[in-house]
Amino acid sequence: MAPTGTDAETGMKAVEAGAYRAAMAGVASAVHLVTTDGPGGRAGFTASAVCSVSDAPPTLLVCVNRSSSAFAAVAQNAALCVSTLSAGQGEIAASFGGGTPQEARFASGRWYELATGAPALEGALTAFDCRIVRRTEVGSHNVLFCEVVALAEAGAGDALVYADRRYHSIPVGMVPAAQDAA
Repeated sequence: MAPTGTDAETGMKAVEAGAYRAAMAGVASAVHLVTTDGPGGRAGFTASAVCSVSDAPPTLLVCVNRSSSAFAAVAQNAALCVSTLSAGQGEIAASFGGGTPQEARFASGRWYELATGAPALEGALTAFDCRIVRRTEVGSHNVLFCEVVALAEAGAGDALVYADRRYHSIPVGMVPAAQDAA
């Protein structure tokens, strides 16, 4: 994949969007459902663009495409929940991936609430209940910084990951837990 075009500001070669998407397809990422409820309504989407920012305070970064059907609700609501999916939840991940009306997406799972009222998926590996504390526009997406205010009890099972444009499962717990130095 060779860079194409030139950036007007820096004079450096620009990476073509298709080449970037192809390269990112090879990066394995955990699969999450990002859900919200509040004045903007109840909505959700499947996301792999979620990562930890800090543990003091506990903060996640969540990216949402402004053209997604869930964007209006996310933009108006102050909270969201990130449910990390297990290997057996590929169908629900697909239903939240787009094309399915919001009401039908939620019919494909069982839900409960933690502190914020955002829906958390029953049976997920874990759920991070968050307040959105900062929003930044970057390209086609909004980057949300989300302070974690509650956690679900950890579930069991293998993790669902997305790589090479399809779902895969990987065993959880393959890496031994860190031990304190004596």
